[in-house]
Amino acid sequence: MKVNADLHIHSKYSSGVSKRMDLNTLSVEGRKKGVDLIGTGDCLHPGWRGKIKELDKERESIFTNGDIRFILTSEVETKDRVHHLLIFPSISKTEEMYERLSRFSSNIDSDGRPRVDLNGEELALIAKETDCLFGPSHAFTPYTGIYGDHDSLNEAYGKYAKDVQFLELGLSADSNYADKISELHGLIYLSNSDAHSPYPHRLAREFNTFELEDISFKGLEKLFQGKSGEVIRNVGLPPEEGKYNESACNSCYTHYTFKEAVARKWRCSCGGSIKKGVKDRVEELSDVEEKTDKTPPYLHLIPLQEIISKAVGHSSPTTKKVRSIWQKLIEEIGDEVQVLCDSSIERIERIAGQDVADLIEDFREHDVEIKPGGGGEYGQILTQKKDRDEKSQRSLSDF
Repeated sequence: MKVNADLHIHSKYSSGVSKRMDLNTLSVEGRKKGVDLIGTGDCLHPGWRGKIKELDKERESIFTNGDIRFILTSEVETKDRVHHLLIFPSISKTEEMYERLSRFSSNIDSDGRPRVDLNGEELALIAKETDCLFGPSHAFTPYTGIYGDHDSLNEAYGKYAKDVQFLELGLSADSNYADKISELHGLIYLSNSDAHSPYPHRLAREFNTFELEDISFKGLEKLFQGKSGEVIRNVGLPPEEGKYNESACNSCYTHYTFKEAVARKWRCSCGGSIKKGVKDRVEELSDVEEKTDKTPPYLHLIPLQEIISKAVGHSSPTTKKVRSIWQKLIEEIGDEVQVLCDSSIERIERIAGQDVADLIEDFREHDVEIKPGGGGEYGQILTQKKDRDEKSQRSLSDF
């Protein structure tokens, strides 16, 4: 069974999250995106858990709303400010986890993502005893990823490091980055959106395509354990577009090489601090010369509305013209995943025009120039209509 899944989002009960992150909106927008399975996020919060319980239950861990299935998930922040993703087998296990974590939180209900006075090893033990699947969220993100605070899984999870089933890459990394670290080679890599709003350029901006025995907690568990199923592909942003790809000042966003940052003692000329980028951090930890040949392909794509805005020369993915083109593509092809990943370029061109079709093809062929992000500022896709016109003219002049 082929399944497109985004396993890490947040609900309206988390701070800094859109009030439109409700189950009905997620179902409608998820269908347009082309995902089949969405992590509920925040299922430890009583208010959100109550909303989940109102859905139709297909299995102990799977709830349905229209065509979309939801699996019980939550992110938890430990006392070292590291984030961890948990996947639950049933509502009763979420309630058990809630009761246990309540002892280590002054107010566990204050946020959809609970903060607990536990370290990674202690949380991993509770997750194991509660029969959860668990692994690090956005592992390479400098502020809240395990490799921002730890040098290894063993350091983060102690004797339970062997029980980690997956690693979430985050927006500033891809599987090529993770493959440079040998301790990760036995893990499933996940590319999830960590969405804080349901808009098309946020929900499932990164997702996974799985082959599963069935859509269930057991199906995912068997996949993560290597017993059945496979990851067909990861789809997500080019790492250079992530906010922390290169080392850069978190005030003025000036970029520095690793050597320059060390020489400056990680202090920018403006007085701000230089935040170590994911690319430099991975090189620090790298102990592998060659990429493993077992890693599923990683397709670098940005959300369709962002591609359209670049193709037509608009500064925002939410302008009326961009939304109109996006809607036409979705209506005629089916959903965003089909447009970005599977539809023929010729069909896209007939519906949306050559500029949009050409840019989608450029992304599929990794022929896009990107100014890397860093210090908390997203990278920039430099390809614009005028650039492609110039490129086309140069190509014609070769004949």
